Amino acid sequence: MNKKTFLAGLLLAGSLFAKIDFSLGVNIGPPPPPMVYARPGAPGPGYAWVDGYWYPVNGRYVWREGFWRRPPHREDHWIAPRHDGSRWFEGYWTNDRDSKHRDYDRDRDRHR
Repeated sequence: MNKKTFLAGLLLAGSLFAKIDFSLGVNIGPPPPPMVYARPGAPGPGYAWVDGYWYPVNGRYVWREGFWRRPPHREDHWIAPRHDGSRWFEGYWTNDRDSKHRDYDRDRDRHR
């Protein structure tokens, strides 16, 4: 085996273990104000109301009407999706009732 073949094989083997991380973000700014509509009656006990919200799809915002849903766990409540002026945060269910310590981006106090 010559040096070129050996070097090419070494580079190829190394590339098999290389991790490539690539992301592309599109900034579309904050969503429009929420739409105003009447909340329908609950379908039964144990349901929680999730307010309607705008969410990003293909570089624009699409309105998702509010809906009734059973929380994953009885004590959970919905944290609405939000835009902080520069970043979009998905909505999620949590049982954390302390509004001062809500972990909107769900990093679970990574910086403590």
